Amino acid sequence: MNKLQRCRAPVYEMLEQYRIVGNISYHVPGHKNGAAYDGVEGAGFLDEVMKYDVTEITGTDDLHHPEGVIKEAQELAADCFGAEESFFLVGGSTAGNLALILTACPEPGMILILQRNVHKSVIHGLMLAGVRAVFVEPLIDPLSGLAVAPAAEAVEAALAAYPEAAAVFVTMPNYYGMGSDLAPLARICHDSGVPLLVDEAHGAHYGQHPALPAGALACGADGVVQSTHKMLTAMTMGAMLHVQGQRFDRALLSQRLAMVQSSSPSYPMMASLDLARRLLHSRGSDAFTAGLAAVDVLRRGLAELPRYGLVQPAEPLHDGTPLHKAAYETQDPFKVVIYDATGVLGGFELQRRLEAKGCVPEMSDDRHVVLLFSLGSKAEDAARLLQALREIDSEVTSESPHTAGILESQNISTWNNLNVLQISAPVPFSLKPVSANEVESINLEHSVGRVAAEMVIPYPPGIPLLYPGEVITDQIQQRLTGLAYGGAKFQACADPVLQRIKVYNIQKGGEV
Repeated sequence: MNKLQRCRAPVYEMLEQYRIVGNISYHVPGHKNGAAYDGVEGAGFLDEVMKYDVTEITGTDDLHHPEGVIKEAQELAADCFGAEESFFLVGGSTAGNLALILTACPEPGMILILQRNVHKSVIHGLMLAGVRAVFVEPLIDPLSGLAVAPAAEAVEAALAAYPEAAAVFVTMPNYYGMGSDLAPLARICHDSGVPLLVDEAHGAHYGQHPALPAGALACGADGVVQSTHKMLTAMTMGAMLHVQGQRFDRALLSQRLAMVQSSSPSYPMMASLDLARRLLHSRGSDAFTAGLAAVDVLRRGLAELPRYGLVQPAEPLHDGTPLHKAAYETQDPFKVVIYDATGVLGGFELQRRLEAKGCVPEMSDDRHVVLLFSLGSKAEDAARLLQALREIDSEVTSESPHTAGILESQNISTWNNLNVLQISAPVPFSLKPVSANEVESINLEHSVGRVAAEMVIPYPPGIPLLYPGEVITDQIQQRLTGLAYGGAKFQACADPVLQRIKVYNIQKGGEV
């Protein structure tokens, strides 16, 4: 494509033209370009959005059978992100993850190899597809205690043990911006004749600037899902799915996307995806200059504040060898992950103090706080954050040390049937709900040795720590207790503050 084509935004331009023409609507949506609110209490800021909120009529194209502006916009996205074909997603990366799994595993009972620390949307995909999941434990970074991705050797062993596997599914980077080279994984998968699928929700910007890690597509992945709204500039829920190669049934993928996405997709959201792509196409790597400069201001300021440690890859020894087998090698510069190196403030408390000063982090855990920058960040944003951190440093003087620290977070193997290669036996997933007469609710402190009857998902980051059918180990019970004590929010479980947990009762096979 030439430069003039790349500077177009077909869906956005169509919506601008739609408003200018001013045709009378005899079709949905019922607000009639916002006219339903004329003369009554207004729609406020939504009044302007409604003027562009159209549906599938002549000239607007159809997401599920694109032939016009949406087709052109998706082709421009494929050119920008290095894919052979790209699909707009209006249900976030969740819709893309579901579609990938439903395409790779079109029949119940098929085997999918995936890392243990996947997002809840991936687990829901396993349930919808009736997959038998072979979980591979991720490597743990010993300096931070955080889980990253599985070793290439472990994935290779899983493929050797289960040659009938339909695909391998991994997440890269993780919520903390930590990652490793995907190219070896892609080679291993392709040597075995299976596609590599990647949840790259937090890496839509990868490969767009020399300071950023390479993207999954460039490393050889076959199917990649990106949350364009997270690290780029689309509206919330705007995402993309990119594919390349011949190891994936694209016709089936289109059908699966039609299943999991709305038949009435949001045109303002699709226009925002179009604009996010155009920004990269028109400005190139220059789009990231201001954001990277802001991060540099923060990092230089943190160097003068010894209270705050920074999560980053381990430095190699003088002879070039790493200090240990690297769990991760790349760090997204826009994800600045800090912690109180003195041990006084835990991550949840540090987040609360930052929010009290008008600085809202992306997330925290019991030790770390994730500060997310992007191409929309400015140097003054970093300066304000540094001022807040200085104030917190001066305010904290004699508080008790934080006890749920790094050591307690390390090396947590959360699946109960892993062998020495850190590979689980096939775990069947289905949509069959747990029967109420098979479970009981008990105090979390009494749950060690019992079998979980519900999923437990700290959110964010949305990665399940327990699945139904999993034995609750002492390590996991301590981990959950620490998160609950620190103020973490939980999804999928009956008690959102996790004082109690559902387990299978003894009569139905629960353990003690």
